[in-house]
Amino acid sequence: MIEYETRGNVAIITIDRPEARNAVNGDVAEGIEAAIDRMEADDEIWIGVLTHEGPVFCAGADLKAINSGDAARLNTPTGGFGGITAKARTKPIIAACNGPAYAGGCEIVLACDLLVATPDVTFSVPEVKRNLVAAAGALFRLPAALPKNVAMEMLLTGDPIDAERAHALGFVNRMAESGKAVDVAVELAAQISENAPLAVRKSREVALQSFDTDEEAFAASGRAIAEVMASEDTKEGLSAFIEKRKPEWKGR
Repeated sequence: MIEYETRGNVAIITIDRPEARNAVNGDVAEGIEAAIDRMEADDEIWIGVLTHEGPVFCAGADLKAINSGDAARLNTPTGGFGGITAKARTKPIIAACNGPAYAGGCEIVLACDLLVATPDVTFSVPEVKRNLVAAAGALFRLPAALPKNVAMEMLLTGDPIDAERAHALGFVNRMAESGKAVDVAVELAAQISENAPLAVRKSREVALQSFDTDEEAFAASGRAIAEVMASEDTKEGLSAFIEKRKPEWKGR
């Protein structure tokens, strides 16, 4: 489900589960974390590119895996959701999106350091539409990556933002022609690789420390999702999704 290849000093990590819209199950989460560990351990690799097969970058959590009682495996012990959202690492990762990233898929994008996307890509965190909370980083990483009001609009409406607007707002680093996100990401990686790798890693480390207080923010996100999932509205939200109808919220 996770493919790993190298191009020079770039590791390309590919989510290869297109039949499930690359939704995260236990195998995907463990595979992404293993790929990151492999990249970190290889002195010849300086930068990673995270991409996908099929028309969707990632649809977030696999609801079938959750329904079958396999929800715990969607988070790895040291990597968090998808094996990446809370993963400690030193080397930059560029997300290369040729298709939409939503819910946990968007949070995987947010866990990366740079972003390349094509014009038909959209990003969304629709959890509020189901009485859920985007607890894998979006609540604090979106406001850091976008103007506060735009991030708040995404979080509170659950509606998507397209790649062109995201690029204009500074969320997407580079736009690519349809299907060419990986090529452009590798070009960006090559540009970064012209610089001293140790200096790049230390610069990334200090820059992240200035705004990404992961431990405290993840704890707050966890408390938030635990509270809303214990409410009556969670059952209503999931039932409405399955029955393809508008939910009738009660606020309790």
